Amino acid sequence: MIKITYVEHNGREHVVDVPQGATVMEGARDNGIPGIEADCGGACACATCHVYVDPTWVDKLPPKEAMEQDMLDFAFEPDPARSRLTCQIKVSDALEGLVLHMPEKQV
Repeated sequence: MIKITYVEHNGREHVVDVPQGATVMEGARDNGIPGIEADCGGACACATCHVYVDPTWVDKLPPKEAMEQDMLDFAFEPDPARSRLTCQIKVSDALEGLVLHMPEKQV
């Protein structure tokens, strides 16, 4: 299990264990993390699992693919450097300690 910290817009932190091979979105959904709606269930067909990656982690994640980049145009206040869709990030050992910040709302 990999520890991931999800930080709500109000600053409340949720540190949860997420199994390797799952997506970061599945980790939020399965642990009842508020602020990750995941309306499309992980198909990269909405932007309701949008987060801002903590600055210390931005360069440690795999790059965004074109579909994710396009879908982020529909997210609430996307940040070109820090915004990601959690359904597109697979959990691995390299993500131990990942910190994500939720936007004020999902679109």
